[in-house]
Amino acid sequence: MAAKVSSSDAPGVVVVYTHKEDGRRRMHEASTHSALAARIARLKGWEYAGEFDPSSSYRLPLYFVPSDTLVPVDFARRLGIQDEHHLFGGVVPHPFIATKTITHSLLDDHADAPQGWSREFSRYTKDVVLPGYSAFSIRDAMRAGTRLLEQGAVRLKRADGIGGLGQSVARNFAQLDEQLAAIGQAELEHAGLVLELNLANIKTYSVGQVRIDGQTATYCGTQDLTYNNNGQEVYGGSQLIIARGDFDALLQLALPQEMQVAVSQARTYHAAALASYHGMFASRCNYDVARGEDEHGRIHAGVLEQSWRIGGASGAEIAALEAFHANPSLKEICASTTEVYGEPPELPAGAQVYFQGEDPDVGPLTKFSRTNPYANP
Repeated sequence: MAAKVSSSDAPGVVVVYTHKEDGRRRMHEASTHSALAARIARLKGWEYAGEFDPSSSYRLPLYFVPSDTLVPVDFARRLGIQDEHHLFGGVVPHPFIATKTITHSLLDDHADAPQGWSREFSRYTKDVVLPGYSAFSIRDAMRAGTRLLEQGAVRLKRADGIGGLGQSVARNFAQLDEQLAAIGQAELEHAGLVLELNLANIKTYSVGQVRIDGQTATYCGTQDLTYNNNGQEVYGGSQLIIARGDFDALLQLALPQEMQVAVSQARTYHAAALASYHGMFASRCNYDVARGEDEHGRIHAGVLEQSWRIGGASGAEIAALEAFHANPSLKEICASTTEVYGEPPELPAGAQVYFQGEDPDVGPLTKFSRTNPYANP
């Protein structure tokens, strides 16, 4: 598995790593990952060598930018990834930890669970997630959904759905039964399913942290929506407030109250994952935290899911690290990513484009990041 390596006093090598069996990654995603990995290499003062090739010979040390969270820990070690200093992303011991199903508890002690499931994690996070359950069988999903229907409509979320895809809403028992039958027992046993109380008027915060070469940046912000070339509403970028340092540094800023709550919830979730799933580590963490109201007008807020891999906000994350590296006295900054479908837009001053072209699947697309000074609200 591991490539041939040779020791040297010269700087190391940064490579992109892609799961060969992963057919989901589109051309614009591959190009984005490559462009951001090259910026990481410049930030580190290392060479960028493109896609990792196990048959090639590389100079040590190697630093990986994987397209996905790596599973399991032994697999990462065979690549030469021993800790967070060897990658931009994360490593977890079991597949379900990298999906939405980690977020919620099982219905009860009799519910089916995958190998490695931690009930301890759910005890840590019960107050920082939305009302809901994870299920790994039709029987348990039906029981969990029936209980949630007592409070209102239920949102069903496939474990690996991205950007709102793979979701449906059941408003009664008959719809729940129909939607579970469409998913099937095989998928639930393999990947699991999340069932959450359905919310309206949702605002989603992005909370995260990145660490490269002893430099840490922690952030909170919001996501923008746009329309793709088919007229569908999709992710359009992120607007982030980023502090040099850990969660404490971010919370020292004059953030709005709802944003402070989102940061605290994500921080609890982050610490719980590291404490509950031994062997996992991550240098890039991102948490979606939602705030909305149920059909009775009650407000709920909590972490939806995690990302321990390069993601949509990573252009802004890396731009912030570049700014902190260039100016050691800089303590906070605003950074954003923007995705524009269709004809190339007129770019704002300071924009760093990391993809612009015609993707065979999504059509013309431009993606860029930029930074602005932070000002207290």
